[in-house]
Amino acid sequence: MDGTEGNAGQPGPAERSHRSSVSSVGARAADVLVYLADDTVVPLAVENLPSLSAHELHRAVREVLQLPDIALEAFALWLVSPLLEVQLKPKHQPYKLGRQWPELLLRFTDAPDDDVAMDEPALQFRRNVFFPRRRELQIHDEDVLRLLYEEAKGNVLAARYPCDLEDCEALGALVCRVQLGPYQPGLPAACTLREKLDSFLPAHLCKRGHGLFAALRGRGTKAGTGEQGLLNAYRRVQEVVGEHEASLSTHYRAYLLKCHELPFYGCAFFHGEVDKPAQSFLHRGGRKPVAVAISLEGVHVIDSREKHVLLGLHFQELSWDHTSPEEEESALWLEFDGDNEGTPVNKLLKIYSKQAELMSSLIEYCIELNHTAEPAATQESVSGPTAAPGSLPPPAQRPQLRRQGSVVCSRIQHLSTIDYVEEDVHCSIVQMEKLETPNVCYQRCGCRNSGTPAVESGQLAKI
Repeated sequence: MDGTEGNAGQPGPAERSHRSSVSSVGARAADVLVYLADDTVVPLAVENLPSLSAHELHRAVREVLQLPDIALEAFALWLVSPLLEVQLKPKHQPYKLGRQWPELLLRFTDAPDDDVAMDEPALQFRRNVFFPRRRELQIHDEDVLRLLYEEAKGNVLAARYPCDLEDCEALGALVCRVQLGPYQPGLPAACTLREKLDSFLPAHLCKRGHGLFAALRGRGTKAGTGEQGLLNAYRRVQEVVGEHEASLSTHYRAYLLKCHELPFYGCAFFHGEVDKPAQSFLHRGGRKPVAVAISLEGVHVIDSREKHVLLGLHFQELSWDHTSPEEEESALWLEFDGDNEGTPVNKLLKIYSKQAELMSSLIEYCIELNHTAEPAATQESVSGPTAAPGSLPPPAQRPQLRRQGSVVCSRIQHLSTIDYVEEDVHCSIVQMEKLETPNVCYQRCGCRNSGTPAVESGQLAKI
């Protein structure tokens, strides 16, 4: 694996169950279980499993599910476990990678030896990180839309996709519409809504009680903030979509369009840590766990506990590099423009992670894909994508989330960064990081510890 198409990430939906995808292995035949995003199982009887490629298994899954050709690009096979997630290249052999799983865990995670020994990956069929959002808008097949919807819904409910309350309510309302049908006052399904509130809203927004159930019946106590907002949004779904013409495909598509407003939609997640801001001159702040979300859109650093974005950057706004364990502690470095008390500065953020090499390779590959796709995207913007009858038209421009205090807005003040100006780049990094080897500084700023920086503005790998 070189991290371009096979990329490892932070555990998420796989945490719901600990399962194996191979029930038996023989010289000729084996029963393979492939899991969908909603934990549905697709059983496959295959020949010669040890030499079978991910591409061949992918084709077998598409045939069983009777998916159209677009599914070849939209989805990929992943090996997932509670400790690690890896998107497979078409040429990868899942069985052999499964046998090498302990080695991957030791290389890319900090899991204890006991956990490594017990961990076992499962095969999952889910969204391809490299599938562009603009292509997703062109999909009209209901089965493909449902698979994308189920995966997006799982990421929202698990808070892997941080969302503002208003967005959670709007997305939850669409889930209500899909699972319960059109809103009707006094609907018996209201009891289901009350008992399974965490099926519609992230757990941290669910407030158990009688509020939502009573509100759906039109009487009783006032619902909680999230519950009342969900109820109001559920009522509005039919007004927005139009019940006489709407199908499940319409609601799946509406859910995905709403998710497209999230800058990290469709990303791969990686685990890391960043330094907390120092509380005083003599007291360092320690580290906080973060999720690094990388997609074709850019890089986002998300606070794993608070469920909000700490830093969001498009690729043209950043430079990057990584250090390997042979040099010093494995880390991904992000450089971006900022200010320090009104003075323009370059900022360096250090993300400690054993997956730094994978993150760096994925960033590089995403940039290459974007450059390759630019001519096609330009042509498409002129002619416009083909629309199916009765489908929701794509927005002319994806709306930007600009709410004050939005969870998707950067919170750079919560990060500890290295700030420097261009003329002092070669000495500032060395002094603040206390690096003793010129080679490490050179990899990040190109200055060799002396003279003029070899790369303009101290950029690491500027686009």
